[in-house]
Amino acid sequence: MARKLPRKDVVIVGLGWTGSILAYEMAKQGLDVVAVERGPWRDTATDFPPGYAQDELRYGVRLDLFLRPDQETLTVRNNMSQTAQPIRRFSGFLPGNGVGGAGVHWNGQTWRFLPNDFNLRTHLSERYGADKIPADMTIQDWPVTYDELEPYYDRFEKLAGISGKAGNLKGVKQAGGNPFEGWRSSEYPTPPLKQNYGSALFAEAAKKLGYSPFPRPSGNISEAYTNPLGIRMGQCTYCGFCERFGCGNYAKASAQTCVLPALMRLPNFTAQTDSEVTRINLDSTGKRATGVTYVDTSGEEWEQPADIVLVCAFSLFNVRLMLLSGIGKPYDPVSGKGVVGRNYAYQTTSGVSMILKDKILNSFIATGSGGMMIDEFNGDNFDHKDLGFFGGGYMGSGQTGARPITTRPVPKGTPRWGAEWKKATAETYSSGFGISTHGSSYSYRDCYLDLDPTFKDRFGRPLMRMTFDFKDNEIKMSQFLTDRLAEIARALDPVEMTASPRKGPWNSTIYQTTHNTGGTVMGSDPETSVVNRYCQSWDVPNVFVPGGASVFPQNHGYNPTGTVGALAYWTADAIKDRYLKNPGPLV
Repeated sequence: MARKLPRKDVVIVGLGWTGSILAYEMAKQGLDVVAVERGPWRDTATDFPPGYAQDELRYGVRLDLFLRPDQETLTVRNNMSQTAQPIRRFSGFLPGNGVGGAGVHWNGQTWRFLPNDFNLRTHLSERYGADKIPADMTIQDWPVTYDELEPYYDRFEKLAGISGKAGNLKGVKQAGGNPFEGWRSSEYPTPPLKQNYGSALFAEAAKKLGYSPFPRPSGNISEAYTNPLGIRMGQCTYCGFCERFGCGNYAKASAQTCVLPALMRLPNFTAQTDSEVTRINLDSTGKRATGVTYVDTSGEEWEQPADIVLVCAFSLFNVRLMLLSGIGKPYDPVSGKGVVGRNYAYQTTSGVSMILKDKILNSFIATGSGGMMIDEFNGDNFDHKDLGFFGGGYMGSGQTGARPITTRPVPKGTPRWGAEWKKATAETYSSGFGISTHGSSYSYRDCYLDLDPTFKDRFGRPLMRMTFDFKDNEIKMSQFLTDRLAEIARALDPVEMTASPRKGPWNSTIYQTTHNTGGTVMGSDPETSVVNRYCQSWDVPNVFVPGGASVFPQNHGYNPTGTVGALAYWTADAIKDRYLKNPGPLV
C-alpha cells in the first residue's frame, strides 16, 4: 500500500524544459510545488565538466544520458496488421533520462511555427479545396493562433538566450533574416553564431539559385548572456559536442543553464528524483485528480496528494500516463472515435552527402545548431497545387561536429574496413560535407498510440504501442525537397554526391529525430482533442499537459522545442491568471 505524503498545491510529472518552467512560474506565484522525475539529478558542473563531457564513446555511442528500455520502453509496428515488438535499444529516437530531459542532449535548433501552420486544415482547404486533403489525413487547426503565441515565443527565446537574426520585426522584413517567418515583437536576444566554411559555401550556392539563406536560430549561445531570471550563460566554444551531450560550458540552453539555478533557490519547490509516476489518482467521480502515485528506486510506493497535476514528461510518456490513468477516451482507429493516442506524428528528414574538392572544412569545429538555412519550401511557402502532396520543410547546412567514431565520409566503393578504408577516411574527413532537409509529418487515422495487449513493464503495466509509417504524402514531399537540395549541392561542384530522400517503411532502429508529437492533442472540440486551448484536460480540469509536443495536432516542418517552450508559458499564464482565481474548466 502506498505511503501518503503531505499535500502539495502542485505536483509536476517530469523536470525537463516544461516541468522546470512551470515549476518556477507556479512557485513564484506562492504555490507549494513538487516535481517528480524518473531519472537522476543532473547538474552542469558535476555531470558535464569539460574535462570528460566530450566523450563520444560514452555519450554518442553508448548513450549514457538516455533512457534505458528496462526503465520504460514501447512496442512498435508499421501498421495494424502487424504484431508490435518491444524496442530493446533506443535507436530511431532517443528519449532523455533525468533532470533536464531531452533538453540536455538536444542540438539547440529553436524555431517558431509559421502563422498558417496554426490553421493548417482551414488554410489548405481554402487555398486548394477540402477535397484535395487525403481522406485518411487527420490534420486539424490548432486552438491557438500565431499572434496569440508570439509573446510566449518571445519569452522562451529570452529565457534561453536564443541566437539568431530576425527576418520580420513587427511586420517589417529585415535583411539577413528569414523572410518567411511570422512577425516578431523583438530581435533575437543574442546575435547569430559565426558561420563555418561549409555553411558559407551553402549560402553562396543558395543565393546563386535565387534563394534567401539565413542563420539557423540556435540555443547554442553566440555570446555571454544573462537571462530574465538573472542566470548567466556562457559563449559557445564551437566544440561540436551538442547532440547526445550535455554542455559543460553553460553555453547550450537547457533547464540546467536557464531555469534550475533560480528554481532551486525557491523554498516552496522540491524535486523528487529517481522516482517514476505510475498513475494520476482520481476521486470517486473520475472528474478530479487527487495527486499522483510514484515508485522510488527501492520499490516503495508513495502517494503525493496535490490540487493541480501538471503532466510534463517526454511526449510519448505523457500519452501513456494519461492512458494508464484513465483520463480521456482511448483512440480507436477503426471507428475513429476516442482521443488519447490520436494524431501521433513524427518528422520527415532527408539529406545530400558530398565530398568536395580542393576545400578543407575543419568540420570538427562546429555547433549543434549553427549553419545557414532556406525556407522557400517550408509549410505552404510554395504552391502545392500540382505537386501531389502537402507540407514541406527547411533545408540547409549545419556542421555539428564530425565526431570521429560516427563520422567517416569516404568515396563510393571504398571498403568498409582495412588499409584502403583508413587511407580514404584520412583523406576525405575534412572534405566530406552533408546538407539536409527537415520536413513535416502530418497526422493520419491509422498512425496512433495505444496500450499494448501483450507486453508489460516491470510494474505489470501495459507498454505503450506505437503504430506508425511514412505515408505517400510525406515520401513525395521528401523527394521534392531532396531534389531541390540536390540542385544546391550540384552548384557546389562536388567530387561526388549522394541524395537520400526519405523512403518507407519507417525503421525504429535507424536514428532520424527524437521529435515525437501528438497523442494528447490540444483542440477546440473534445471529440477530437484531449486538452483544450490552455492544455487543460477536457475530462479532469485540474490536470494539465502544459506545452509538451504531445499536444501538437500534427508536426510541421520545424523542430518542436520553440513551440513547446511557448506553450509552457502560455499554459502557466492561463493557470495563474484564470484557473487559480476560479478553479474549473477554462473553456
